[in-house]
Amino acid sequence: MTEKAKRRQQQGEGGSSNVFSMFEQSQIQEYKEAFTIIDQNRDGIISKDDLRDVLATMGQLNVKNEELEAMVKEASGPINFTVFLTMFGEKLKGADPEDVIVSAFKVLDPEGTGSIKKEFLEELLTTQCDRFTAEEMTNLWAAFPPDVAGNVDYKNICYVITHGEEKEE
Repeated sequence: MTEKAKRRQQQGEGGSSNVFSMFEQSQIQEYKEAFTIIDQNRDGIISKDDLRDVLATMGQLNVKNEELEAMVKEASGPINFTVFLTMFGEKLKGADPEDVIVSAFKVLDPEGTGSIKKEFLEELLTTQCDRFTAEEMTNLWAAFPPDVAGNVDYKNICYVITHGEEKEE
C-alpha cells in the first residue's frame, strides 16, 4: 500500500475536503481523459446533450430524456471536472481496499487458483443477501466473461472494483 493510500485510509470519513487528494495523479489523469471524452462539445461541462451524444457513440441510441436528466441531476450543479471527480470520490468512499475484497473471494477458492466456477458464483449472487437480478448477472458475465472451462478470474473483478479498469496483461 502506498503512503498516500495509508494516509487516506487513516483519515477515513473525515479526510481532506480537497477531492484531488483522494486520488493518485495517474487516476486523476484517467478521469480527466474520461471527462474529455464525455464532454462532447468541449465546453468544460457535461450536459444532457453530451451524455446523449457519448451514449450514441456507444450504440445506445434511444435513451429517454428522463434518464439523461436523472444522470445530470446526480450532481449538485453543473458537472465540471471537479464535480465529476467528486462524484467518483463519493461513489468510491467506503469501498474496501483491493486486498480485503480479494481475501473475501479467497474464502471461495480454497485451492488458491485465483478463479472460481461461474455456476458457483452465480448461485451465490442470485440466492444470498442482496440478490442479483438476471439482468445484473448478464451484465456481470458481459464484463467478466468466464474462460472456456467456466472459471471466473475474481482477482480481475477485484481490481476493476477498486481501480475502475481491467489490468493490462
